[in-house]
Amino acid sequence: MPATTPTAVLIHGAFADSSSWNAVTAQLTAADVDVVAFANPLRSVRADAAALQDLVRSLDRPVVLVGHSYGGMVATEAAADLDAVTALVYVGAFVPAPGESAGDLAGRFPGSTLGETLLPTPLTDGGVEFRIDPTRFRHQFAHDVRGPEAAAMAIAQRPVTEAALGEPLGASRAAWSSLPAWSVFGEDDRNIPVAAHRWMAERAGFVDTTELAGASHAIAVSQPDAVAAAVLAAVRHTS
Repeated sequence: MPATTPTAVLIHGAFADSSSWNAVTAQLTAADVDVVAFANPLRSVRADAAALQDLVRSLDRPVVLVGHSYGGMVATEAAADLDAVTALVYVGAFVPAPGESAGDLAGRFPGSTLGETLLPTPLTDGGVEFRIDPTRFRHQFAHDVRGPEAAAMAIAQRPVTEAALGEPLGASRAAWSSLPAWSVFGEDDRNIPVAAHRWMAERAGFVDTTELAGASHAIAVSQPDAVAAAVLAAVRHTS
């Protein structure tokens, strides 16, 4: 691809880490797309977005931001103040408007069973962070991922703060309203109800939306072909 091809910046969400993108990264690099996997702190929308902005500015080149789950919150917040962003891809992700939080969007429609699987850890600053009970992780987060891989994901999962999940989008505009954007999500997502995904996609008016039959929340792991295809479409659209 030409030198102006945007770099794909991959932003994992809660209860995941950068390795969740490995299969997608392999396909993107095979297509000559540069990739950077952002280690999302999962502390607060504003702080996480600021860290993402620092990374993007250090690259000094155009980028496509690719957010999974809560990573969609962070990508949307960060993109509002980044001229380098040429497109957005939401992968089983929250697609917030100003003032909306991950918790708001997940609870807008019935169907999420995430809350009953969470284990809280009190923090020294008075807050709380959550992880998914490892014994329930596969069923909740990655039911279509092979057992051994899902077990490893459960052990490596990154916790997210309660504050991050409740913090609304602070940007005055939603970046997806002015940038080309794509969406891909699983029909059997048990973290974010599929009705919420469909509603967010209809509101956003994406360039393209892909709904994967029977797929879980962990679609970057279980359905990397579809995820990579969406990212490649965004990269090629803006090259």
